[in-house]
Amino acid sequence: MNGQPRLGVHLVGVGGYLPERIVSNHDLALQVETSDEWIRERTGIHQRHLAAPHETAAYMGTRAAQAALDDAGLLASDVDAIILATSTPDQAFPATAARVQAALGITRGFAFDLAAACSGFIYAMATADAFIRIGQARTVLVIGSEVYSRILDWTDRATCVLFGDGAGAVVLRAGEPGTRGILSTHLHADGSTGDLLYVDGAVGRRDRPGTIRMQGREVFRHAVAKLSASVDEALAANGLAHADVDWLVPHQANKRIIDAMGRKLGLPPERVIVTVDRHANTSAASIPLALAEGMRDGRIRRGDLVLMEALGGGMTWGSALVRM
Repeated sequence: MNGQPRLGVHLVGVGGYLPERIVSNHDLALQVETSDEWIRERTGIHQRHLAAPHETAAYMGTRAAQAALDDAGLLASDVDAIILATSTPDQAFPATAARVQAALGITRGFAFDLAAACSGFIYAMATADAFIRIGQARTVLVIGSEVYSRILDWTDRATCVLFGDGAGAVVLRAGEPGTRGILSTHLHADGSTGDLLYVDGAVGRRDRPGTIRMQGREVFRHAVAKLSASVDEALAANGLAHADVDWLVPHQANKRIIDAMGRKLGLPPERVIVTVDRHANTSAASIPLALAEGMRDGRIRRGDLVLMEALGGGMTWGSALVRM
């Protein structure tokens, strides 16, 4: 930046959107060999939202984005860039982010999709943070929007019970450097573990629609170890300790993983935002949806230190530390 001081990046708005249709564990038990007890015991999930035909990734992302802009007190015309994390785009191209840009009536700036599975939102946050700090953009919409119901094998009880649909968004904006805003982000990937969680086939292909395949036990083992290391990395980078964290806003994949991370940080359950019981795993949308809920109901307040972390297929994983 030619010797200019680095900008701070503040999170100034949050928003979310969930499909109208709610499907309970009991509902699923009518179509696949499973039970409410089996699902709750292994995952903590009670229900999930599933998208109707009109509730596309772009549709949901647009509504989450508008809610985030309203929360920030900004107009769509203030937005310089849109980065949308998704593993379930509506089309190969144009990017879902470009569809959202058009729906919001924005005709300037840039927009693109980012694919990092369940870690997508953390990756998108880190990307937006970098763009803002170097002066490429001042106001960036970061969105996670997923329609996983369209890539599930509804006969496979090991996977179909785990996921839901939805979208979440945040507005990041340039501000004065200091103790508020994004303190740091930390990203990782290990392609050698890609076969533990992947989509078999190509999304959108009618002759071979993509469906999720997962080795659940191995994913769980990697998640706890890799997320723990990422959490420690974020705190060490900022000279902070576990006790400094006010809120953990984790990727909502499995209640047992969330509980393990809360225990590692020494946080009581009431300091961990949990939505997996009602949303299931919404992949890249899960963290912004959980953050929006925590902000909306008043639990997370300005000035609180929030730690976000996620792991997804790839494998990809990462963390972000934000002073609200």
